Amino acid sequence: MKILHIVPEFEEGGVERYVLSLIHEQVKRNHEITLATAGGKLEKFLPEKITLVKLPVHKKNLFTGIYCALKLFRVRNWDIIHAHSRVPAWIAWLLSSISGIKWLMTAHAPYSLNFGILPLRHADGIIFCSDSVEKHLRNYLRDNKPETLITIPNGFQEPEFAWQGASHKLLFVGYLSKRKGLDIALNALGNLLDYDWTLDILGDGSERNNLESLVKNLGINSRVKFFGFRDDAAKFMSKSGCLLFPSYQEGLPLTVNEALSVGIPVLASNIEPLRAISGSPEKLIPVGDVKAWENAIRNFLETGNASPLSLQKLISFDETVNRIEEFYARILLS
Repeated sequence: MKILHIVPEFEEGGVERYVLSLIHEQVKRNHEITLATAGGKLEKFLPEKITLVKLPVHKKNLFTGIYCALKLFRVRNWDIIHAHSRVPAWIAWLLSSISGIKWLMTAHAPYSLNFGILPLRHADGIIFCSDSVEKHLRNYLRDNKPETLITIPNGFQEPEFAWQGASHKLLFVGYLSKRKGLDIALNALGNLLDYDWTLDILGDGSERNNLESLVKNLGINSRVKFFGFRDDAAKFMSKSGCLLFPSYQEGLPLTVNEALSVGIPVLASNIEPLRAISGSPEKLIPVGDVKAWENAIRNFLETGNASPLSLQKLISFDETVNRIEEFYARILLS
């Protein structure tokens, strides 16, 4: 099958890492892959056997979107178009309208219910990455045919590394944006100076300068190290004591999937996608609550106890790709 993936940028976020893994698996299964993206750090990890098309598919501009759709129309040798995120959905809708190629989108997050996601009502298929995203978008897409909507959770992959045991070395992995809530965890740690802990931060992003200033203002800069973007998060997880995941909002976070597969304990926010994989959702940490995070981290440092998330409630990544392929086939036959 010839598949076009459209991704805004190819930096270090969960959507990009998910698409990267999906492309690798689809290439292994002998699909012909084209990736349209504005590009980024993860390009160097792409398989050699794909076609990379660099276009400004990340810009929220109607004329830029039309330009991208027309540039892709000149190729139009795909069986199906798979969009990831909202701007790519607009481009995929335009491209499908002029080429007749069917298109679908993976909804990776609970998007705002506004004009920006209008193309979803015209897609040949929608994949929700979790039940919580499906629940959020269900009423907005009430006029879509039921057979065009499916929930396919992000699966976990077998890790290269296994957790080596408890320590007071804490870890954060993710794009440094306000939505990730790292400032909440840092403020909590600023109240725990009597305990022996360190924090490694893997990731880059728009909030890095603000977070570095916060670390300095809290007087914890000797304990916190910013590593920037890394492609070996699992190795860090294997050597750390606990992953901090203080996000305000997610679809189904790949970082948590990876952490659970490595085996590292996780302290996580009480967000709906994580309640679905928790044996005791009430033990998740209230979103944005510095005091609650302080208490949870203190409890971990004293007892080693963390949030009760379960790998058994996740599917494998192979199963994720199998279900996507089946959905492609269903769309093409409809």
